[in-house]
Amino acid sequence: MTAAVERGAAPPVPGIPPARPTVPRSAAGEGRRPVWQRVLFVAALVGAAVIFMLPFVWLVSASLRPREYVFAPGFLPVPFAPENYAEAWSAVPLLTWFGNSVVVGVAAAAAVTLSSAWVAFGFAYFRFPGRSLLFGLVLATMMLPFAVTMIPTYLIWSDLGLTDTQVPLWAGNLFGSAFYIFLLRQFLLSLPREYFEAARVDGASYPQLFWKMAFPLIRPALLVAFVFEFKASWTDLLKPLIYLRNEQLYTLPRGLKVVLDRFGYGGEQQWEIVLAGSVLATVPMIILFFLAQRHFVEGIATTGRKG
Repeated sequence: MTAAVERGAAPPVPGIPPARPTVPRSAAGEGRRPVWQRVLFVAALVGAAVIFMLPFVWLVSASLRPREYVFAPGFLPVPFAPENYAEAWSAVPLLTWFGNSVVVGVAAAAAVTLSSAWVAFGFAYFRFPGRSLLFGLVLATMMLPFAVTMIPTYLIWSDLGLTDTQVPLWAGNLFGSAFYIFLLRQFLLSLPREYFEAARVDGASYPQLFWKMAFPLIRPALLVAFVFEFKASWTDLLKPLIYLRNEQLYTLPRGLKVVLDRFGYGGEQQWEIVLAGSVLATVPMIILFFLAQRHFVEGIATTGRKG
């Protein structure tokens, strides 16, 4: 008696049942997950999203009410007063502050992204004695609070004659950031080193390795760093409070402080103008996130995965 054995498969052993085909754990788990668990998961996500959105929904609603109804209960703008935004726009130079915030935010984000990427490339590509120690020292700078370096930094900019200018708001980013250096280095470590070694054999210089190979490949991580820093600059109040005196140089957070002092506490109690200005300062960040959402999520998901 002869038995046909499939080519490449081991013959069956008497007394031992044949092995069952393996199914990927993710596919098997997804198939066995009950419907009620998926419904509960989606409901939890929707509930969390609603909770996080409630403050902004109230802010928009209150900014569209007349002064005497600003703090009325409910989330509907009743009575409806869209003229609050026109009053806020005419009461203070919001357009000037908006432009200043865009200029400072783009300069700060571009400076820290490029400088941090260059340093991260050095830590990821080059092998030299003490590299790990030096990288640890760079990360240790994140433990220093801003209050420790605030006064020495101000004295430096004051000696340079750059106080009451927008330069101190972004020029410090030309020296990189430990957080972004770490983030971009982890992304660079996920790239195959053979690509760069082959380019070196073909005669590429180190700047060419960075600009023509590494820079295009780490674009999602660069976008993450850019968005993070742009958001940080857009919402920063402390630096403009320290360095700016001329109202025409104010950024939006510094301008909103003026609006709050003039129309809020100790002022005319025109809270509808304060809330309208807050909405106008928040909407650009929401638009930016939605425009960069796909690349943003991609950069977060792939950063830290070392190949």
